[in-house]
Amino acid sequence: MSALFALATSVLLGLADFGGGLLTRRTPALTVVVVSQGIAVVVLGAIVTAGGGWTEVGPQLWYAVAAGVVGPVGMLCFYRALALGPMGVVSPIGALGSVAVPLGVGLALGERPGLLQFAGIAVAVAGVVLASGPQTDGTSVPRRTLVLTLVAAVGFGSVMTLIAAASTTLTGLFLALFVQRVCNVVVGGGALYVSVRRGSPALDPAAGGVRALWAALPTLAFVGLADVAGNGTYSVAAQTGPVTVAAVLAALYPVVTAFAARAVLSERLRAVQATGAGLALAGSLLLATG
Repeated sequence: MSALFALATSVLLGLADFGGGLLTRRTPALTVVVVSQGIAVVVLGAIVTAGGGWTEVGPQLWYAVAAGVVGPVGMLCFYRALALGPMGVVSPIGALGSVAVPLGVGLALGERPGLLQFAGIAVAVAGVVLASGPQTDGTSVPRRTLVLTLVAAVGFGSVMTLIAAASTTLTGLFLALFVQRVCNVVVGGGALYVSVRRGSPALDPAAGGVRALWAALPTLAFVGLADVAGNGTYSVAAQTGPVTVAAVLAALYPVVTAFAARAVLSERLRAVQATGAGLALAGSLLLATG
C-alpha cells in the first residue's frame, strides 16, 4: 500500500510540474506559485473546517510551517538557477535532492532495505537523474548556479520529510497541508511584492494580463491541488511503509513530467531521457516487489 501511495505522489507531482511549466510560459513563475497555492489554501481551509481539523492543532504543526517556508525558497532558488545555468545540469540535481534527503532520513532512522530494494533504489535514482535530461557537453556551470541548485535540491527533499512529520492522522494531515500552503502564500506573496517593487510585472500584458489569468484559473487550481495531493499521499506512504522506499518511488515525478510533455506537447524524449524512464520503471518494480 505504501508503494502505491508513493507512486501516486510521483504522478501528482509530475503532472503539477508539467502544468506549472505550461503556465509559466505566459505568466510569471511567482504569480503562478502564489495563485495556485492560494486556491489550495481556500480548498484546504474548507476541508479542515468541515472535518473538524482544528482540533489537531499542536506543536507538530511547526514542521508544516517549516515546510511552508522552505518550499517557496527552494522553488525560487530552482527557478533562479534555471535562469542562470543550463537546465540539463540544474534539473537532474534538483530531482536528485528530492530523493536524497528523505532517503538519508530513512537510513538515519535505522531503516535497512534488503538487497533487492537497494538494487531498486540505485536503478530508480539513476533513472530519475537520466530522465531529467542531464547535460554532458562540457558546458561550464557558474558556482552561484550550483549553490542555488543545491539549496533548491535540499529544499525539495526537506519539504517531503517535514510534511510527513507534521501529522499522524488524516484530519491532522489536512490541517498540516493547510498550514504549509498558508506559509507558501505568505512567503511567495512577499517575494512577488518585492519583485513588483523592483519593476517586474506580476502579469505579462503581452500575454493577456488579467484576462489570461482568469482563463488559466482551472489549470492553476489543478496545479495547486495536485501539488497538495502529492504531498499528502507522500505523507501517507512514509507513515505506512519504509521511508527509503517511499522517497525513491515518489521521486519518479520527472519521468511523469517528461511523458506528459511527450503526450500533450509532442516533445520528443532524448535518448538519455528514454533510457532514464526505463531504468526508473525497472527500479520501481524492484522496490515494489523487494
